[in-house]
Amino acid sequence: MRIARFIGGLLTGLTALVLVVALFVFWFDFATGLAAASGLGALGYVFLWMAFGLNLLLWTVLGLLRLAEDGARSVFRRGPERRGSRTAVRGREHEKVLVGAGGPVEIAGSDTTSGDEGGALAAPDSSGGLAPRDPDDITIAVIIPAHNEEPVIDTAISSALGLFPRWDVYVVSDSSKDATADIAAKTGVNVLELLTNRGKAGAIEAVIEEFSLTDHYDGVLILDADTELDAGYVEGAKRQLADPSVAAVAGFVVSEWKPRERSLVGRIISAYRDRLYFMLQYFMRFGQTWKRANVSFIVPGFASVYRSSALEKITVNPPGLVIEDFNMTFEVHHKRLGRVSMNPDTKAYSQDPFTFRDYRKQVGRWTLGFWQTIRRHRLWPGLFCLCLVLYVIEVVLVSLMFLFTVALAAFVLLGTFAGDLLSGVPFFTDSFTAVTALLPLTALAIGLLVPDYILTCVMTMVRRRPSYLFYGLFFFPIRVVDAYLSLRMIPKAWTARSDGRWSSPVRVSGKGR
Repeated sequence: MRIARFIGGLLTGLTALVLVVALFVFWFDFATGLAAASGLGALGYVFLWMAFGLNLLLWTVLGLLRLAEDGARSVFRRGPERRGSRTAVRGREHEKVLVGAGGPVEIAGSDTTSGDEGGALAAPDSSGGLAPRDPDDITIAVIIPAHNEEPVIDTAISSALGLFPRWDVYVVSDSSKDATADIAAKTGVNVLELLTNRGKAGAIEAVIEEFSLTDHYDGVLILDADTELDAGYVEGAKRQLADPSVAAVAGFVVSEWKPRERSLVGRIISAYRDRLYFMLQYFMRFGQTWKRANVSFIVPGFASVYRSSALEKITVNPPGLVIEDFNMTFEVHHKRLGRVSMNPDTKAYSQDPFTFRDYRKQVGRWTLGFWQTIRRHRLWPGLFCLCLVLYVIEVVLVSLMFLFTVALAAFVLLGTFAGDLLSGVPFFTDSFTAVTALLPLTALAIGLLVPDYILTCVMTMVRRRPSYLFYGLFFFPIRVVDAYLSLRMIPKAWTARSDGRWSSPVRVSGKGR
């Protein structure tokens, strides 16, 4: 069986590689000819490469530079001696909310607090600066905010308990109407049940305050209830937090792949998300989190760690925001609390929407949260805002161009197959002739579909999943929705106010990825 899988994976990879090379050569030859014929000169070639994303290309180059520097440093790096010690924290009791949990377990010979005062992670070295600390000495609390997450909360808690003692895990049930809090309490972890719905940010704020987590731990991990941690997550997060300049460790999201539990639409969404996450993290965010750049716009709220001393200075739950993670990341940069770190050694597996309706709602909420955060923080002098402006300009321009091109393609398609029926419509025939003279249907199809499918073939080669070649044929409508929501949420961010309250999408229970 293993030999068959190996041969199948090898054939899938080779097939995808051949498709990538063939499609790219075909597209490049066709597109360069079209750009040259357009008479736009160098500008035509800029629009050509916007098909793949100028920001993506820029940060891919910087990511390669980071990779080269990290590789050179690793040759001379000496790992610290490992020593194991863990401590525990005892939460304070308040009457304003219902708290239920198994209590912490004290370790003989250790202090009752888990971290240094104020969450300090490094002591001054001989030169007066901050010296890196042994990763094994770093303590982390796990927060799992949840609202009606009965189908998945047990899986998330089990994942956390595989890497942390139960007294370091804190579940906050945000006025759940199901058995979320009861299931969590049976596992023996700390449980905080809020009697009124405060939203995710409000729940995070409440549990941090209730248990004084930033006073007792060096870092706080925020874990979504539909997420499972990789076995190497804790080691990777602590290794990154050992650098005293790091304020936050961004989790490396991996889309779960359970095709048997999903409908066709659900599998298409999961495959699309897998491609999106891979491209954004390896080809964009990896370069953005290079310590010489430090311009990442997002520390994903699904499984990321904040240094306690930084978290104390972050306004977690300001009014008017629908989500918290963009705001918390902007707070780190705006208040100069440190840098954002990201490496592939902090993987966590996230459950994607199962229906297109849930997908649209989720992307709409994320996009609205991004524009609301820009509205709240505005711009300030610095490299972060310069890169943010360049990114926003590209997002807006590409979304406009994409939707306009889609509209042109629909117009040409309509004229091609129903031109006779519409010939009596004023200006239709003349408009159709003018558009097709400049952009025939084949040019529109190649420009819209081929670059996107090339990326799908690359992902097929990486994952060795031949089904992606089929699912990739249906990614185009999802990209249309993404582009529309990117533009639709801009005015809404300035006209609508959000209270941050949430409603969970369809969940499916299950363990293992």
